[in-house]
Amino acid sequence: MKKKLQTRKTKSTPVDAGQSAYLLRLYVNDSTATSERAVVNLKRVCEEHLKGRYDLEIIDIHKQAKLARDEQIVAVPTLIKRLPAPLQRLVGDMSDLNKVLVGLDLRIREP
Repeated sequence: MKKKLQTRKTKSTPVDAGQSAYLLRLYVNDSTATSERAVVNLKRVCEEHLKGRYDLEIIDIHKQAKLARDEQIVAVPTLIKRLPAPLQRLVGDMSDLNKVLVGLDLRIREP
């Protein structure tokens, strides 16, 4: 039986006040495998590259439709990076590590 995703917030305690804190929201549809992969992939990226510097909120669009509407979410999964600026949006299962790292401004886009 498929495990249901729940709206939840993962808070990582900052380890260095000099480093940028990341504020991330991942919008998902809890009944799809793509959303499940996005959650797993993004959590892995956060723990490997942002440990101690991120807050991740996972939002099920069916349970919080108003929030998804206010954010103009048209596809899921969608990741919104609010902080640090600039705001970024990534769509997909977050399996392309390079794309995710570029989107989070952790790697420079290669020409």
